[in-house]
Amino acid sequence: MKTAIKFKRKILITLLILLFARLGIFIPIPGIDHDSLENSLGQNGIINFLNIFSGGGFSTIGIFALGIVPYINSSIIMQLLVKIIPQLEILQKEEGEAGRQKITQTTRYLTLLWAILQSIAIALWIKPYVFTWNYSFIIDCILTLTTGSLIIMWFSEVITEYGIGNGASLLIFQNIISGIPKNLKNYTINIYSKETITQVFILLLCFIGMLIITILVQEGTRKVAIVSARQLSKMNELNPQSYIPLKLNQGGVMPIVFASAAMALPTYLLRQLSNSNSSSILQLFSPNSILYLPLYCIFIITFSYFYSSLILNPEDLAKNLKKMGASIPNVRPGLDTTKYLEQITYKLTFLGAIFLFIIALVPSIISNITQINTFKGLGATSLLILVGVAIDTAKQIQTYIISQQYDNIME
Repeated sequence: MKTAIKFKRKILITLLILLFARLGIFIPIPGIDHDSLENSLGQNGIINFLNIFSGGGFSTIGIFALGIVPYINSSIIMQLLVKIIPQLEILQKEEGEAGRQKITQTTRYLTLLWAILQSIAIALWIKPYVFTWNYSFIIDCILTLTTGSLIIMWFSEVITEYGIGNGASLLIFQNIISGIPKNLKNYTINIYSKETITQVFILLLCFIGMLIITILVQEGTRKVAIVSARQLSKMNELNPQSYIPLKLNQGGVMPIVFASAAMALPTYLLRQLSNSNSSSILQLFSPNSILYLPLYCIFIITFSYFYSSLILNPEDLAKNLKKMGASIPNVRPGLDTTKYLEQITYKLTFLGAIFLFIIALVPSIISNITQINTFKGLGATSLLILVGVAIDTAKQIQTYIISQQYDNIME
């Protein structure tokens, strides 16, 4: 009975915070011509990309317009700094929980700094859409957006600690889901047209196939068997549960996020320059360009290897196996184990990057086949986030229920 009450409380806390976070997006900052702003941003690739994570906040410029974006950026920067700066890596590994708390606190300060910088950029960017643009408006806009971003960061931490699932992931999940009804609203089904019904049927089949591929990519792992010194001394058979799970897609959604940003940012900057010298380069990053897909594929593969190297270090993994007295069958401990793990990691990363590229193309392929653009807005980044967050949250709920049942048995 106590378990059920605790579980209901966690769900209630999560739902209430998600509700407040969503409502804050629709509370506009005063002094802005929101209608003209929204109309002019329809074809802006950078803003459409950022709206994926802010739930349309960059189009409305509400008090929660920045959303969880500064916190996500700060977390990524801290991941990079931990790998680059030896002191931070020592702080994370050797000082245990106290070290992780210091890194978390540093991430919060970095979020504050990042939110201020983004708020300043937005305050300057929306100048043409402000009724009275002066220093007073700039200060009010910066304070409002920065405070809203910090509140969202606090919401995410409360969900993580007292609710269900990862707070930052659930906030992004909610923002992506909120954009789907807008796509569906623009499409109506004529039930008397056989051609339309056939297109919708093909669309559903393609969408289900896309979900299956996405889940396989997100959950695909290569199990590298390991054996301990105790097993070798007793000449026992290998325990099938003793293995290292190496994920097919180590970087998750981040390679596509970085690749999409790398493709969208030059286009936006060159359009701002709008001179004859930049027109040829602009065509290179256009979706209609012959080199667009190869360039996009190269970016995804590059960022997949880059992010995989940040998450998984074969040398550290080999050292940890040696400390535990474990090894990979038919592979010598030390340098040979490191090389063996590097080879597997490189192959998995390449396959994962190719799968990510295929997933990135699927929405456009579906829209071209069915001539229905309803799900074209649901890009690969959105789909990977939705699937990944849904799977992780379901696993956390399952783990929580099992642990509570175990505690009840022990009592």
